[in-house]
Amino acid sequence: MDDDHYQDPTRYAPASSADTGNLRAALCDLTLLGDDPFLSMQALNLAMVDAWLTPLEEDLLRMLIREDRTPAPEALFVSALSQMWIFAAYELLRAWRQRALDMRKLERNGGLRAKLAALRKDCGFVHAGRRIRASQIERILDEPGIIDVIDDDLKRTHMPFARLAAIRVSLAKHEVPRKKNSIALNPGYGRINRECGALDYEIEVGRSSLGTINRREIAEDMRALPDAPIPSDDELEAFDALLRGQSVRSAAAATSPG
Repeated sequence: MDDDHYQDPTRYAPASSADTGNLRAALCDLTLLGDDPFLSMQALNLAMVDAWLTPLEEDLLRMLIREDRTPAPEALFVSALSQMWIFAAYELLRAWRQRALDMRKLERNGGLRAKLAALRKDCGFVHAGRRIRASQIERILDEPGIIDVIDDDLKRTHMPFARLAAIRVSLAKHEVPRKKNSIALNPGYGRINRECGALDYEIEVGRSSLGTINRREIAEDMRALPDAPIPSDDELEAFDALLRGQSVRSAAAATSPG
């Protein structure tokens, strides 16, 4: 196989042509993320490391093809960095989703104004985080329809985040997703993806496997968020059942393209 033709351009754009800066833009498009400077900085961190890692992954694949064997030192290095990136991606989306869920709950329970008053109380020093949170509540109060946008963003990110959370449990906790005190089959073991060079890690649910996921795939899912379709409640329910290892046939049908 020629080094210049190892990729499927319909799935992974080469690092030389990919706009890695759009990862940050896509994340900051999420309501309550882009207007928080601290969450935005985390998004920038992810984008910068993504821009550095993508060429390393492609180089790893070139070495695999050229040498016809796994280049162990390089693969271990890429795997280590990939896992750190995955952990950071999970924490950013987890923090944002919790923020969005909390705001939605406050709005539904009529607690936004009370929360705003608590955040505005003088704590004896300038607290930047509290000010940012207060400004977000003010925005929701001024734009009631924004809660519907938050709902759409939560649905749009539900599946990518759930897959990210599942592999994070295997990599970080060495457990099977959603099974406390379980033991993962091969936590941290990855194989070089033959299209982009990222490390493929298996998502297992007990005795079943949901296939593999890699860091590049997660980054592409994030880039696609602004234009991603909003799944229906039935699709989300079927997907969650799939992650639990239940109703696999109906879940797969609901989440399959087309």
